[in-house]
Amino acid sequence: MLKRLFTSNARIKLLKLFLLNPDDERYIRELTRQLDEQINSIRRELENLKKTGLLRSKTKLGKKYYFINKDFIFYNELRSMFQKATQSIPEIVKKIESFGSPQVLVLSGIFLNKDSSVDMMMVGQIDREKLTNYLNNDLNFERPVRFTIMTKEDFEYRLKCNDKFVTEIINDSENLIPIKKLDLSR
Repeated sequence: MLKRLFTSNARIKLLKLFLLNPDDERYIRELTRQLDEQINSIRRELENLKKTGLLRSKTKLGKKYYFINKDFIFYNELRSMFQKATQSIPEIVKKIESFGSPQVLVLSGIFLNKDSSVDMMMVGQIDREKLTNYLNNDLNFERPVRFTIMTKEDFEYRLKCNDKFVTEIINDSENLIPIKKLDLSR
């Protein structure tokens, strides 16, 4: 079954589209335009993926629509693989920087596949609405991203007071700190 999944560029594009947008339904012509592939290769790959059980189809208003089968045995694993392949940490950091001027950014939890009280801690000015939209709509995680934003003054005060929440997050060696424009030691 796995041999059928990753044999062509058209199939990879289809997998990426359906796995990262699991609630979407698409028809063949729409897919050929969106993925810039030939109709025959799209049709062939859709049927192959349907045979594996990963895709299902239904006819609506004279068009055959394809959609992901969320009950497929490897659905969660495949979705996780495609999420990881499309979401590199440097790209995420660059996007987050475009929402303001973060002085410290710590990634944990969902970004590193580990348990944590928070997935992201940020210090600085940031557009909270844009950040929330990006984290919870564009990144396609299986749950909402838990994050906290602090002002520089609040962060420095918490560091000075040895605040348990802040010190645990910045001292956890497994966490990533891709933006560090402030002194984190006190």
